[in-house]
Amino acid sequence: MIYDIIFNSTGSSIIAGLIVAILPLFVFILPFALFAVLLERKIAGHIQDRLGPMRVGYHGLLQTVADIIKLIQKEDIIARSNDKLFFNIAPVLTFVGSYAAFAVIPFSSLFLGAKIDLGIFYIIAVSGLVVVGILMAGWASNNKYSLLGAMRSAAQIVSYEIPTILVVLSFVMLTGTMSLYDLSETQTSYFWNWFILGGPSFSIQKFLLIPFMLISFIIIYISTLAEVNRTPFDIPEAESELVSGYHTEYSGMKFAMFFLAEYANMFAVSAIIVVLFFGGYQSPFGYLGNSLGISWLIPIEQFLWFIFKGIFFVFVQMWLRWTLPRLRVDQLMAASWKYLIPISFFNLLIIGIIALI
Repeated sequence: MIYDIIFNSTGSSIIAGLIVAILPLFVFILPFALFAVLLERKIAGHIQDRLGPMRVGYHGLLQTVADIIKLIQKEDIIARSNDKLFFNIAPVLTFVGSYAAFAVIPFSSLFLGAKIDLGIFYIIAVSGLVVVGILMAGWASNNKYSLLGAMRSAAQIVSYEIPTILVVLSFVMLTGTMSLYDLSETQTSYFWNWFILGGPSFSIQKFLLIPFMLISFIIIYISTLAEVNRTPFDIPEAESELVSGYHTEYSGMKFAMFFLAEYANMFAVSAIIVVLFFGGYQSPFGYLGNSLGISWLIPIEQFLWFIFKGIFFVFVQMWLRWTLPRLRVDQLMAASWKYLIPISFFNLLIIGIIALI
């Protein structure tokens, strides 16, 4: 895909690899993070019957730009009792785990970093780096609040990965692939072919799958909320209990990296949900490029549809944050081990039986 195009034109694999690695950061992740922070503050303001940021730029549009400039200029404080090596590595490792997931996310049929057959497996694997980084940050901070937040986060992520993986397994059984690109291509360009509505085939199997696909969607959406520490599953950062959780001791650019990783994660999990259930980059109504006979317009339409779907689910995450109360630790763990895991396991068995029809 993108790598092949650059590689063939330059003949240098090192330059191609560096360009492809840097592209998502500057083209999408940084602008998205700036936009998402502003969007969240505006959503919070309107839900609470206020305006949100209004001073910097038109209606506060440049507020997050001013904030990131401020964070870059802040002093990088490291306490004397911190483990300096791990304290410095932790935010980088957390960001790398979030950033690496974008390598296999298909934004369109053309804009895809790496077209690998184990895309979902790869994302689940690299997300483990986030857990390592968070634990490292909590331990290296030499702060009880930070350590408690890191331990909560690790337990939460590990617990909610199980129902997520069970839902993913059901897709592997149905489609026989782990490639996010292939899953997007399978659902073609009309909404009735999406897996949330049973998939592209028109048979008795499709109609039997619909209720179980809806259950799978609800399970994975709740699980991904917990994996990115969003309300009502934000106990690792519970301000009323833990000050700020595992990044309490961080300031300046290191704090900004944790912040950037959180918003990158929010879009990454939304993108996975879009690919699995809502057609990926496919249009729900067909393509204008096909109607006009302009083939180069189709990848642009696909990119715009994918971004729109992803941002919609990010918006829902923000909406839930300012609507629902935070769960207690015991309630959070019970939700996974007592409810989501048994339901997702039963759902997997049913989908497997339907797949044999």
